[in-house]
Amino acid sequence: MRTNPRSPADSRGRVWRQRALTLALLLTVWLGAQHWRASEVPRGPAPAFSLPAVSVQADQQLSLAQWQAAHPGRPVALNFWAESCPICKLQQSNVSRVGADWPVLTVALQSGDVAAVRQALGRRGLDWPTVVDARGELTRRYGIGAVPAFVVIDASGQVRSASVGYTSELGMRARLWWAALRA
Repeated sequence: MRTNPRSPADSRGRVWRQRALTLALLLTVWLGAQHWRASEVPRGPAPAFSLPAVSVQADQQLSLAQWQAAHPGRPVALNFWAESCPICKLQQSNVSRVGADWPVLTVALQSGDVAAVRQALGRRGLDWPTVVDARGELTRRYGIGAVPAFVVIDASGQVRSASVGYTSELGMRARLWWAALRA
C-alpha cells in the first residue's frame, strides 16, 4: 500500500490558506457589523445644531456652521461620547491625537450639564472642544444608537462617513483623509 506523504511545505501552505480565509471571514463580518451599526446615520446634509459649549464663558453656544466656518475647506468630525461609556474612555487617546491634526468637535451625550461635562473632561485631562447634548436630541437626529460614534462631515457640509463603536486612530484619520480627497 502506497501512501502519499505531504511535505511540510504543503502542510504549512494549507494552514496559512485556512488562516487567511478565517481572517477574511472575520473582517467581512466586522465590516458588515460596522455598516449595520452606522446605517441610521443620515447621508447627505449634516443635521445642523447649536448646543451649549464647554468653555470658560457661561451660556456660550456653538453651532455646526460656526465649527465649519472656523475650519474652512476642511472636513470636520463629530465624536459622540458619554461619561458612563467605558469604550469611550478607551478611545479618548485616539480622539485626542486625531484632534491635534484635524478639526474634531466632541459631543457629550447625556453626561450632565456644561459644568458636569467640564469637570469630567478636567478629571480625564482632556482639552477637547465639546458641546453638550444633555437630552440626546442631537444624537437621535444623527441616528446614533450607541457611543462612541465618529461622524465625518466634508467641507460642503455632507455626511461622508460614520462609525459606531470603538474606532482606531488610523480609522478616524482615514475617514477624514478620504473626505478631504473627495471635496
